[in-house]
Amino acid sequence: MVKMDTGDTAWMLISSAIVLFMTPGLAFFYGGMVRAKNVLGMIMQNFFCIGIVTLAWSVVGFSVAFGPGNGFWGGFHFFALQDLSGSDGNIPYVVFVAFQLMFAIITPALITGSVADRMKFSAFAVFVPLWSVLVYSPIAHWVWATNGWLFKRGAMDFAGGTVVHANAGIAAIVLALVLGKRAGWPSGDFRPHNVPFVLLGTGILWVGWFGFNAGSALGANKLAGYALLNTQIATGIAILGWLAVEKLRDGKATTLGAASGAVAGLVAITPACGFVSPMGSIAVGGIAGVVCALATSIKGKVGIDDSLDVGAVHLVGGVLGALLTGFFATVDTNSAAHDGIFYGGPWSVLGEQALAVGATLGYSGVVTAIIALAIKYTIGLRMSDEDQITGMDEALHGETAYRFTSIGGGGSRTTSVTPVKVPEEVQA
Repeated sequence: MVKMDTGDTAWMLISSAIVLFMTPGLAFFYGGMVRAKNVLGMIMQNFFCIGIVTLAWSVVGFSVAFGPGNGFWGGFHFFALQDLSGSDGNIPYVVFVAFQLMFAIITPALITGSVADRMKFSAFAVFVPLWSVLVYSPIAHWVWATNGWLFKRGAMDFAGGTVVHANAGIAAIVLALVLGKRAGWPSGDFRPHNVPFVLLGTGILWVGWFGFNAGSALGANKLAGYALLNTQIATGIAILGWLAVEKLRDGKATTLGAASGAVAGLVAITPACGFVSPMGSIAVGGIAGVVCALATSIKGKVGIDDSLDVGAVHLVGGVLGALLTGFFATVDTNSAAHDGIFYGGPWSVLGEQALAVGATLGYSGVVTAIIALAIKYTIGLRMSDEDQITGMDEALHGETAYRFTSIGGGGSRTTSVTPVKVPEEVQA
């Protein structure tokens, strides 16, 4: 008979729902940062992830991630979601499957920001399920499954600094490199068309992140409380750090910078939220806000067209959070943790964090490149320059986001929204 705590189960059901809501939030976050002719294309990619990853996870993804295989591969014991009659702690196993599904959905959706404006939808439709099964699920197994090789070595990743953010971040950079630069980049006008959309998406992401992080305690308990509180603290402090960099570097603090700083803080605290103290979360958030803001200026110098700075926020933030966990983790917050260096722990704790980061970046980077190149030389990866000029919305989906009726009732016309002027380096 399944052991079940109704309070824990209720919390996990709620967490699952609000983590799913993060993906539409991400769609608005990214959609607002592109030009008006590409907003539906960005939203479509994110909603498509909800559909295709749900299918891939249900058939084979969950089994690969959490099956009883070996240290590197879960196998096919849970193929087609069979044999889910047991429990995971105080919650039914089927609830754990649903909760983890929402993580699997948003991770490839994060990648869409790096390839905005130029990836063919047909190529994206092939890339996502392959990447989900061949990259995301194995890394989730390594880090989170009780028989995963990194889990058994003691790597600490409470809610996805390596599995979600560093993983998606490096994949985003690799895919952007294989895909090539946008037509007209960097000299063209790529300013965001709707900053309020970005702020709306940020708010949805922030709320959903409480389920993302606090839900990873797998129960309505003290540890979930720490994870939620640490998430709020780090995110708020990261906003201040990002805005301070903007003010000193550019002379003005922007609303887009505030949104980007919030996401940077959310990313960095993700692996640490269930292991550090509230004071530790201040350090994590502050460092992330400053470092990620500075990292946004790198892409122009190295010539990588990471359209919406997925690398600067998710790759840098995820790696930073994972490594800082090795400094600030404390058993006072989580008895299952290892004390970090600042709490008297050995340097080997940081070494295990670095190993988890390195393994994630190496595997994800190589397999992503293989998948992307295979698609590039078969069905094609990139939209033509002509289609890029037309825009994703019309060229790929036959739609337009904005239609306005002329004053005086003389019919309708399609117009573009004048973009808000903001520095490119803060388009996170």
